[in-house]
Amino acid sequence: MLRRLLQLYIGLTFYGVSTAMFIRADLGADPWNVFHLGVAQLLSLNIGVVMIAVGALVLLLWIPLRQRPGLGTISNVVIIGLAADAALTLMPPLASLLARSLVLIAAVVVNALATGMYIGAGFGAGPRDGLMTGITARTGWSVRAVRTAIEVSVLLLGCVMGGNFGVGTVLYALAIGPLIQLCLPWFRQPSRVAPVSQPQERVL
Repeated sequence: MLRRLLQLYIGLTFYGVSTAMFIRADLGADPWNVFHLGVAQLLSLNIGVVMIAVGALVLLLWIPLRQRPGLGTISNVVIIGLAADAALTLMPPLASLLARSLVLIAAVVVNALATGMYIGAGFGAGPRDGLMTGITARTGWSVRAVRTAIEVSVLLLGCVMGGNFGVGTVLYALAIGPLIQLCLPWFRQPSRVAPVSQPQERVL
C-alpha cells in the first residue's frame, strides 16, 4: 500500500511538472491544458488554480453519471494543479527555440511516465477520464467517440479563449498513446481498484 501511495503522488506531482514544462516551452499544450490556459488567461488566474477548479467541476458531473471517485481521483484534482504552480515558480521562461523544443519533448515523456505511475498505482480514474467512461456507460457510445468529442470541445474552447495551441499539441496527440502504453507495464501495481481500461488514454 505504501509503495502504491508513493507511486500515486510522485506520478501526480510529475504530471503537474510536465504541465509547467509545456507552458515554459510555449509551443502548444495538450487539449485540456489548452483549455486551462485559455481560462487562466481570460480570468487572470494561475494555471494551477484553474486546473483544480476545473477538476472539481468535472467531478460534480460524475454525480448524474453515477461514477464513484477513488483516492486517486480526489488527489488528482488537488495535487496536479499545486505541482504545476510550484514548478512554474522554479522554472524560468525560455528564450531559445532549441531549449523550448527540448523542454517540449521532455514534457511529453515526463507526462507519459507520470500517467503510467498514476494509473498503475490503481487508485481510480482521474476526473476527466471518469467523465469519459461515465458518458460511455450511460449512452452506449464508443469510448473513442466520447473521448474525441470531449477533447475536441475543450481544445476549441481553449483556442477561442486564447489557450496555447501549437506543434506541441500535435506532438502530444501523436506520441502520448504509444508512450503510455510503453510505460504503464513498468508501474502497474496489484490493486482492488480497476485501473483505467484504456491505457492509451490520457489521465486528465
